[in-house]
Amino acid sequence: MPKFRRSSRAARVLVPGAVAVALLAGCAQGSGGAASATGPAAPAGTSPAAGSPTPGSPVTVTPDPDGTVAPGTLLVTDFGSDTVTFVDPARGATGSVEVGTAPYGLAVGGDGRAWVATAEGVAVVDTAGRKRLALIPYRTDTGPVTTGEYRGGGMGIALAPDGRRVYVGVNVPGGNGALEVVDTAALKVTDVVPVGRRPFDVDVSRDGGEVYATDHDSFDVTVVAAGTLEPRRIEVAPYGTEGGLGSWLKPHYTAVRPSDGKLLLPFEGERLAVVDPRTGRTTIEPMTANTHQHGTTVTADGTLLTVGTGPIDPDVDEGPSLTVRTPGGAERVYPLEGPHESVAVSRDGRTAYVTGGFTRDGYWDGLTVVDLGTGDTRRLPAGSRPLGIAVL
Repeated sequence: MPKFRRSSRAARVLVPGAVAVALLAGCAQGSGGAASATGPAAPAGTSPAAGSPTPGSPVTVTPDPDGTVAPGTLLVTDFGSDTVTFVDPARGATGSVEVGTAPYGLAVGGDGRAWVATAEGVAVVDTAGRKRLALIPYRTDTGPVTTGEYRGGGMGIALAPDGRRVYVGVNVPGGNGALEVVDTAALKVTDVVPVGRRPFDVDVSRDGGEVYATDHDSFDVTVVAAGTLEPRRIEVAPYGTEGGLGSWLKPHYTAVRPSDGKLLLPFEGERLAVVDPRTGRTTIEPMTANTHQHGTTVTADGTLLTVGTGPIDPDVDEGPSLTVRTPGGAERVYPLEGPHESVAVSRDGRTAYVTGGFTRDGYWDGLTVVDLGTGDTRRLPAGSRPLGIAVL
């Protein structure tokens, strides 16, 4: 059995008057409020009516000189706006496209189309032509269209390996969420599957047979069979569920391990939950960063990268960081300046790009570029509270 240092996290975060909880209550509470405390809410509207996809028009900021998207260009979702932004890792933003209110996650297919989860619907973006092709409304009623941490609408999103389906986790403020299935040829929602509360992340197995919704506020992962769309809940709570909505110790993002299809969920820079989706069994491995963790990704060789957003209690926890963990469990922790949210890796595996958007206070409008060989970092202004990220 692995040995863990003694942690007082559970006791700390459940004290209602604790300073840490007061400062960071947003992530902890998950109360389904319509707008975030980090900034003013957008004017309330109504969810888009069901019907055919709505065409959109691009908003170009600074186009590339030849009008093309260079390999290695980054695409980020501007959670603080209604756009996605193209980013040259060397020189910054090169253009933006309007997609819909408060875009969160995104997935990019081999055909160059990007699928973006917004508060209004799933936007379809032609990344070569830099224009929105469609906005596909959700079937799930998520209430008025708002912005901020607890806004309704799409959160995690993933594309099936064959490119025929997109799966998007839809947050319903104050209640359980849904996994909506989009037909990528017809550009419409074909099915809706019930999942847990606030589906932060959605992932697909390598063979496309299963879909995984990581449900932040219900301490679980919903496993959905792609063929039958039957859901199955697996609790993932290595610290327990005692705090309920007031707890900090919830799952955020998941990576699917290439070697065996197991799910990797980091918690607090202390514990890595390794979940077998077939049996529902969870094993725990130690981690070393000792910081509240959010975004994660895994490379083809099984290297796990996890974003540390910063301390729950600054007196005992470490600051923001990026953890790089080998398949054998060895870790290197790169300190970061300020909170971050998600991470992507360059195609050559030498560089990590970490978004500064963050779902809580302390976010900033840019990325941190991390040289994984030297540990050197540089901040690159780009976008408006960039959250999701993909390498084109």
